[in-house]
Amino acid sequence: MSFSVIKVQNLSKKYTLGQTHTNLLSERIGNSLRSVYRRIVGRNSSTVPQFHSSTDQKEFWALKDVSFEVKQGEVLGIIGRNGAGKSTLLKILSRITKPTEGRIELYGRVASLLEVGTGFHPELTGRENIFLNGAILGMNRAEIKRKFDEIVAFAEVEKFIDTPVKRYSSGMYVRLAFAVAAHLEPEILIIDEVLAVGDAQFQKKCIGKMGDVAKEGRTVLFVSHNMGMISDLCDICCLLDQGKIINWGETTDIISFYYKQNTTVSKRLFEGDLAEEILVKRVIINENPEGNFGQVRPSEIIVIRVQGESLRDFRDVRIGITISAYGLRIATLWDADEFSELPAGGFEVIFRMPAYTLRPGEYSIGVGADRQSTKHWLYGNNVCQLRIIEEWDVNCSRDQKGILNFRKSQVEKIRLIGQEVRTHH
Repeated sequence: MSFSVIKVQNLSKKYTLGQTHTNLLSERIGNSLRSVYRRIVGRNSSTVPQFHSSTDQKEFWALKDVSFEVKQGEVLGIIGRNGAGKSTLLKILSRITKPTEGRIELYGRVASLLEVGTGFHPELTGRENIFLNGAILGMNRAEIKRKFDEIVAFAEVEKFIDTPVKRYSSGMYVRLAFAVAAHLEPEILIIDEVLAVGDAQFQKKCIGKMGDVAKEGRTVLFVSHNMGMISDLCDICCLLDQGKIINWGETTDIISFYYKQNTTVSKRLFEGDLAEEILVKRVIINENPEGNFGQVRPSEIIVIRVQGESLRDFRDVRIGITISAYGLRIATLWDADEFSELPAGGFEVIFRMPAYTLRPGEYSIGVGADRQSTKHWLYGNNVCQLRIIEEWDVNCSRDQKGILNFRKSQVEKIRLIGQEVRTHH
């Protein structure tokens, strides 16, 4: 039976806004100069910059009463919005930051990759930094030499291994730092969003390597905003919000909960002037009653229903959706080729397209309306989320060059893109 290698009990971290805790000489000199400045010009208070006094400082809890356990060999994904406390949690687990309250138990060596070049000395070469990081992890020289060639090959920096890492690009930095962290046999591997710096091919290698690390019985903690990576890699997942764990469980369930929590359809998603409005009340993907998240196989048809209400008659309007990946719009579908009437009352627009026209991954769906008279496209981004999973249908395959081929019957289905069904009730 696997046992818990990470135990966190009532962990909290408090910061005081407007205050630093480094107590450096430069900081003390700066505080003294500000004090002298106040005494010299204090008589004319209107010209004195407003420095925060201790009474103005506010407490901020980056983490509050966080408790969980992670078993040996598990891969835990940690998700949440910016500022939720994810990086603070990893820094505490990596023993970079001290907690304000609570207790942590770690069983085994911990390797962390929290930012580009974590643990690297910029003046040392790649070769020297590999040995330095290995020594920090408690490995002897023989162990590091045994893994050295494998680390360099994985990082793909053979030509530059004897170059000071300060001359590396950010991508080279990350490749070498991850290779060191993953190959020097830590019992616990902690990875922050830093992998986003690497290219797509390297990210795929990293995912595979982290999977191999987990299969060897080691534990991985992974923070990312890329839900595709989290879903592919992690067995379990936790959702942080305002420093607290608000949900924990199977990865697919937590990601779905996260999307539902952060994706809302505004009743006034887009507006013209005060007299003319179109309200979007609901967006449904593939008959999912909860609507905000759809997971589709490449062999299936994506069906997106936009339900709403027009508060008055329009003569020149069309409803559309956008499909975006990583913030870039890759497709726009309209309910009709030409502008047409939209009578007052409820409406439903249905969009259909084959899922295999999109690569496996995460997509955000936007909804909008276009008016010929205003020449203006009004829309709301990220209304709901779509995920195409990695599962190819027998009707399409890749040849030796990686080119995707479709059967003739499937090519005909591509013409469904942008198909319009608009009904009124």
